[in-house]
Amino acid sequence: MQAPAAASPVSIDLPRLMSLRTSGIALEPPSHGSRASHSGEYLSRSRGRGMEFAEVRAYQPGDDVRTIDWKVTARRGRVHTKLFHEERERPVLLAIDYRRPMFFATRGRFKAVLASELAARAAWSALAGGNRVGGFLFSEERHIELRPAGGHRGVLRLLQQMVADPVWQRRPHAPFEPQQRLANTVSRLARVVRPGTLVWLFSDCAQWDEVVEKQLALMSRRAELALLFCFDTLEADLPTQGRYRVSNGRDELTVVTGDVRLRRNYRARFQERHQAIKAFCHRYRIYFRAVATSDDPEQVDLPMNMRRTRATP
Repeated sequence: MQAPAAASPVSIDLPRLMSLRTSGIALEPPSHGSRASHSGEYLSRSRGRGMEFAEVRAYQPGDDVRTIDWKVTARRGRVHTKLFHEERERPVLLAIDYRRPMFFATRGRFKAVLASELAARAAWSALAGGNRVGGFLFSEERHIELRPAGGHRGVLRLLQQMVADPVWQRRPHAPFEPQQRLANTVSRLARVVRPGTLVWLFSDCAQWDEVVEKQLALMSRRAELALLFCFDTLEADLPTQGRYRVSNGRDELTVVTGDVRLRRNYRARFQERHQAIKAFCHRYRIYFRAVATSDDPEQVDLPMNMRRTRATP
């Protein structure tokens, strides 16, 4: 699934994000209880928008007998029925990683650009489903919270904030000292997420650790989570042979890739990390998808209908 050239592989602009509305609206919800076909995906059992439980009251003539609550009826000795109302619009929160490791790619587009375009598609899809859209943009220096808002204005506000974020103006090789670890950011995210929210996290998962997992596990109890793991092919596998200079903006080293054992160990470390994150998501029923910078963001499945049917005691 190779991507066509992006408007810019190293930056984003509002016209490009606006143009993704068509592919966002075209997204189809998954079938109930489906397991995704793409390697690395996991999707929990789900139900569509419709009617949700409101309350139980005494049965009245004309009530649908199919809605009788037999447990309450037996306990109170009088027939009671369940009342439902149309399910309310759902808050959708898009958390986008703009830390420095995301501004990298050897093919396609920067991971940050990929994450932004995927988030834009998810925002348009949420709008088409009648949901409220909010954002959580984070980098080493700062984070920006946008409360979920309905309508076209809510999506446009998010897209404008993404484009205006100062991260796009910083010097690519300027030295820096990280101010916030991923664990701190996820902890803050967990505090702002309201019950019932659908949370999308677009990140390369740099600094993933046990604290991050603990926070996501706790969040998954009250919200629906989806992780889009963004990576570049060079992070997954080294070239077959050559000498390459690698820099983090402060330090520089030369990597010689002619060593077969080096390439094998490098590949194994990425696979181990990838599989560990995937297994964690599977354990906590978090939607997971790995997306390469060379993939076409307009062809990536972003299911928006992921509400779980929780087991009742």
